This record gives sequence, structure tokens and C-alpha cells, in this order.
Amino acid sequence: MTAEEQEQRVLYTNVLEYEQDHDWPKQWKANMKKNPDITLVSDLVSYLLSRSDHPVVKLLRKHQYRIYNRLYPIVSKGLPQSPNMSLRPSRSIHNLLRPETQRKPISSFSTDSSLSPSHSHELNTNYDEEEAEEPQTQLPVDRENSFEDLEQFLTQLDWAPPLSSDTSFDSEPTGDPSLQDESCIHELENKAIKEHLKAIVKDIHIAIEQLLSLCLLSFECLNTASYKDLCLASIEEAFFTPLWSAIVTLFRKVHREREQAFETGMKLYRDASPGDVGVPSKLFPPDTGALQGSYPYESAVQELKLLVQDCCPQRKLECLVRTLRLICACAEDYRCLHEADSSPQTAAM
Repeated sequence: MTAEEQEQRVLYTNVLEYEQDHDWPKQWKANMKKNPDITLVSDLVSYLLSRSDHPVVKLLRKHQYRIYNRLYPIVSKGLPQSPNMSLRPSRSIHNLLRPETQRKPISSFSTDSSLSPSHSHELNTNYDEEEAEEPQTQLPVDRENSFEDLEQFLTQLDWAPPLSSDTSFDSEPTGDPSLQDESCIHELENKAIKEHLKAIVKDIHIAIEQLLSLCLLSFECLNTASYKDLCLASIEEAFFTPLWSAIVTLFRKVHREREQAFETGMKLYRDASPGDVGVPSKLFPPDTGALQGSYPYESAVQELKLLVQDCCPQRKLECLVRTLRLICACAEDYRCLHEADSSPQTAAM
């Protein structure tokens, strides 16, 4: 067997042993067989994730500890600023730079899903032993299908040009040597941090796939297309919530030039008219004063403001979808104000 198959076998054995010592898994399976309802599926997964002694939750915590301890050495230093940048610190930075979290990589997560330096001696001992037993090299995992959606993103991380191989060390230096050294170090640091982000993103995908597989092994009744999606959404939310601040901070470190360009563009267009950004007049209310204290597309704006409250990619995507639907609905309403025939024959956008 491969190392991955051996690990899977051990995890499945742990699940079987757990089910022999506890009755609630059998009761939930019987309920699911009697009444296979989507609401019951959500309740089952929520209950499963609340059982700290279940192998699925132990595996979840183990992956979280490992990922966070890889993130901490970089994100705890804060967001570096180059002289020509003045990025506004995000809430993630403030959370990570609080004095109580500025000590060392944590080894446990508090139950309120926030990063905390509190320790659980028993869990720490177990996971430290497991970490020590693991080989330092990455296990070969055949997960090409699960990374298809990452390929384009990961290649974008390599946009920085490599150091020129034609540079001769014997050539006469131009300019201040100390500035050249500093620039070279900065380039190497950027390249290293991008590679670190790529590795962490892959680790996260592998971790979530392992958690989903173990969850489906524990409850085979969840192994349908719709139930699997619900299960995956719940696992992602539980996995990402305590890690989100650290993950966002690392992304901001890697993409700080992109973030500054975005912020500059937002400032440039904050006083622009709808026409300046290509919005036809028919998709804008003819008399904004008649909105009585409101403003055009307000419902979509208010929905989009909720985006920062979510702590996992799936929830953020759902927020964006709701925002787009509200934009379309507002555009349809404004079009009807301009046209005599207000019946929606075709979509306004």
C-alpha cells in the first residue's frame, strides 16, 4: 500500500472503533435511512463537527494546527510596506498583531472559532508525536482532478521575473552595491513567500479532501451529489473560520501590488458617473432624488458589504451571487421606469 492508503486505513479503523464505543452514529444513520432529508443532513454534519472526540474532528484539528503553524512565522511579522505604498491595514492584520497572539505558533483552537494561544496539553502531546513521526518530504498524492481549478491561479503566482542567469559577478557594479543587495534580497523574499503560499493552498485542498473522504466513510448515507455538497460546505466553514485572518494576511503579502492598484482604481472612480464606467442611462433611475434618502443599487451595495463577515470561500461566493442577482433586479426596475412597456420581455442586462 502507498503511504496515503495506509493513512486512510488507520483513519477508517479509528472510525470503526469509535462507532463501537458510541451509539449516536448508529442512531443518526437509522434516522437518515428512515427520513433522508436535506435539513437532517445539515444537522448531522453540524453534530458530527461538534464532537471533539470523533476521528473526523481530530483530523480537522490536526490539519488546522499544521497549516496555522506554517502560516504563523510569516504573518506574525505584519504586512511589509514598500516606500511607495500606503495600504490600509485590514482587520486581519489587527487581529494577528494583538499582544496576546504575538508569542509563538499556537497548538490549539478555542471553541469560539477564534485564534487563541490557549493550550490543550493532551491534544498537543498527541499531535506533536504525530508530527514527529511524519516524514519531512511531501507524500506523493494523485489529486490532479481536485487541483484543476487551481492551475490557472497557481501559475499566476509565478509572474515575477526570475533573477537573470546572464548576470556576471565579475562585471563592474553600477550604483550603490548596498541598494543592489537589498533589491536582490527583496526579490528572493518575494519568490520564497509565493512558493510558500502555493504550498499552503495545496495543503488546504488536500486537507479538505481528506476530511470529506473520512466524513463519507463515517456516514455512507451522505455519499450523494447533493448531500456531499452540503457536507463539503460545512467542513470548509469549520476548517477556514479560525484560519481565515492568517490566510488573508499571507495573500495580502503576496498580492500587495495588486491590492494597491485596486485601491488606486477605487479612489479614481469613486466620484465617477454611471456612464463613466459603461452603465447605460436606462439602467439608472431617471430621478435619483425620488429615491427618498436611498441611492441607486443600494440593496446590492448593502449585500456586498456583508462579504467581510464571511470566513470561507464558499460563503463569500454565495454573497457575490446574491449581490449579482440584486444588481440585475435593480437594473430591471430602473429600466421599467424609463420604458412605457414595463413588462420584462428580456433581461435588462
